[in-house]
Amino acid sequence: MTENAPQVVDAPEAGRFEVLVDGEVAGFAEYRRTTAATAFTHTVIDPAFEGRGLGSALARGALDATRAAGSPVLPFCPFIRRYIQRHPAYLDLVPDDRRSEFGLTPGAGQPDRP
Repeated sequence: MTENAPQVVDAPEAGRFEVLVDGEVAGFAEYRRTTAATAFTHTVIDPAFEGRGLGSALARGALDATRAAGSPVLPFCPFIRRYIQRHPAYLDLVPDDRRSEFGLTPGAGQPDRP
């Protein structure tokens, strides 16, 4: 059996992004969205789907969709925060004046940006 590529979808009625594998919810990233920002609060990957890189696919898809919506990100969720630390191309989503709150300052694994 071949597995289709995971798909990340926004489920605003549930307040979360979901990662789907063959149509089945394999995990989700919960958020609270306001006019000011999108606050990611909790991420879960079903144990049956662990070890497939689905958490990274979920974080990337959720952050890309949030960027496309023009919303700043507040990464209260440790998984989303670590993803941003490891992928500095997403650092600009976190407001400058909130980065230190999340340990996302230069010298904390992030290069200085001009």
